[in-house]
Amino acid sequence: MADALVIGANGFIGSHLVDALKADGHRVRAFDRFSSREPSFDTDGVEIVRGEFLSRSDLDAAVAGMDLVFHFLSTTTPATAQNDPTLDIRTNVAQTVEMLESCAAAGVGHFYFASTGGAIYGAQDRAEYVETDPTLPVSPYAIGKLTIENYLRYFQAVRGLRSTALRISNPYGTRQHHNKKQGLIPIALRQIAVGEPVVRFGDGSMVRDYIFVNDVVRMITRMVGRRHEHEVYNLGSGRGLTVSEVLASLRRVTGVDFEEQVRPVPVTFVDRVVLDIGRYAAEFGRPGFESLDDGVRATWNGILEERDATR
Repeated sequence: MADALVIGANGFIGSHLVDALKADGHRVRAFDRFSSREPSFDTDGVEIVRGEFLSRSDLDAAVAGMDLVFHFLSTTTPATAQNDPTLDIRTNVAQTVEMLESCAAAGVGHFYFASTGGAIYGAQDRAEYVETDPTLPVSPYAIGKLTIENYLRYFQAVRGLRSTALRISNPYGTRQHHNKKQGLIPIALRQIAVGEPVVRFGDGSMVRDYIFVNDVVRMITRMVGRRHEHEVYNLGSGRGLTVSEVLASLRRVTGVDFEEQVRPVPVTFVDRVVLDIGRYAAEFGRPGFESLDDGVRATWNGILEERDATR
């Protein structure tokens, strides 16, 4: 078993990853600010390290003695990065390079980076995207992710830091923070929970590859301790769903016939992104996936519990 550090351990995917790594028997260190609330992961026996991602000394201390580092923290969202591209460069990109320096100096065995499997490919009118397709991002958020992927290659070549970029499609599920305002499913469910109209971009035909958070975490933990043939992997369901299909699922699960508020599609959005996960399946086996309705139901129940706890 390994000593594993999760950066962004109190976040959406990071908190689920903490639980899964601990369940697999790893010794887990959880790094985050933990400033506004208690840890969102459920597992006991986790070493909690409170620190600032923007502090090099905090990162140096966090990565010390670690075999594995999972970088699942982002200081921006697609929206905030677009509003201020330099913020993404100054914080996400620059500070991740600082962390890679820390990891290389500390002798970390393997570094996993949560990249994006959507906007990183850009608009190329393909039915599915494979890892060897060109990367043509136009959004600052995806440009930053691709820049970090390139730095992973640099640190592997020059400093010997082994790394893997995980191009995750559109994850959804419990523990998505409301202040992030990211992801169609959690945003829409929160609007439904408070009786507000659901915002829909465009005519509902936009296609995305949605994956339930527990499924993507299982894909990640299945990789740990096994040989990796490649440096980049798509992690998604491999199935495309339109916005209209997702909204139909939300109506079935919640039982609410909510109003839709239509807005223009942002210019940085691509029309269709579905990931080919054949590379992952060939090496680690083809995973099973939660149905959309079951995943939405788990997410909805979590949001209702969160809403009721604040009343």
